[in-house]
This record gives sequence, C-alpha cells and structure tokens, in this order.
Amino acid sequence: MTDRRLIISELELVLKKSRVIHTLGVEEMAIRMAGIFGEDRDKASLAALFHDYAKYINDVDMLKLAEHYGIYVDDVYADAPNLMHGPVGAKLIQEKFGINDSDVLNAITYHTVGRAGMSLLEKIIYVADMTEKNRDFPGVQELREKATENIDEAMILCLEQTIAYTLKRRKKIHINSIQTYNSIIENIRR
Repeated sequence: MTDRRLIISELELVLKKSRVIHTLGVEEMAIRMAGIFGEDRDKASLAALFHDYAKYINDVDMLKLAEHYGIYVDDVYADAPNLMHGPVGAKLIQEKFGINDSDVLNAITYHTVGRAGMSLLEKIIYVADMTEKNRDFPGVQELREKATENIDEAMILCLEQTIAYTLKRRKKIHINSIQTYNSIIENIRR
C-alpha cells in the first residue's frame, strides 16, 4: 500500500485524530529533512505515515504481538510495552500491507529507542517525530533548527531531551538509546 490517501484512511481507523495530525506533521518534516540530507522522499513519507501505526495497542496485546513476531522483550519493554509500538508496528504493516522495504521498516522499528549505527532514514524519522510542527515543549525550536542543519547534532539533542525526560520520570532507559547516543557521539568526533 503506497497510495497516501488510502494510508491516511487506514490511519484514521486506528489512531486518534490528534495522532493523525501528529503523523502528518512528522511526514511533512521527514520529507523536508529528506530533501535537505539527500534521502528518498517517498521512503521518508511512507515511514513517517506508518511510524505510529501500533501506538494505541494496549499493553497486553502489545506483549502478545511481540511474542507472536519473535520480538525480544527486555526488562525495559516489559515495564513499558508501548515502547514496542515501533517494532510491532513494522511487523504489522509488513504483514498487512506487504511493505517489505527494510529501510522503511527499520525507520519505523527504531523510531522509539534508536539503535547504534542508525541509517539516515532512521535518523530522519526519529528526529522528525520529535520536531514536527505540532510538538510543543521547552527546547523544541532549537531541535527544529538543528534538524535542518546537522542530522547527527539533531539526534544528540533529541536523545538528550528524551533521556532527561525519562530520568525525570524515574523510568528505565533502554540500552538502545544509550548505544545510539554513544554511536552518534563517535560519528561526530570522526
């Protein structure tokens, strides 16, 4: 399924209206960033549109789907099953819509906690998710500026924001987020 109108119709069935608005904002930002950094705009659009497809699956069903798809549930995912809406969503759209592009699926999979060695498309979706025009939190404007200037610097700022928010809430930090941060720092130093 690559017809944008059909995808949006499908999203309207599974997401709240506010989440559809967010998703369209992510798509707009992802396409803009793809143009700036030389990524495929169609892939950016598709990954952005489907990035939150599984967002509203309840915790019990999320854990069941993770088991069904063979997604490893570590202690952080067990404590916060909704963090798996990326990997579960990627499996669902692959199965339901026949989307098999590994770049798109990985961008969806890793938009919540990241991973070391993220591709450009993965970074774009991660950053676009935090910087789309409907987001409103302290520091978002600085993130938006970096998002169109330097993708790795934008990733660092996004990760710092996410990790600080997680620490403030006294939640566990996923090891992938730490590895992502360390990987990006290494990229910047090179």
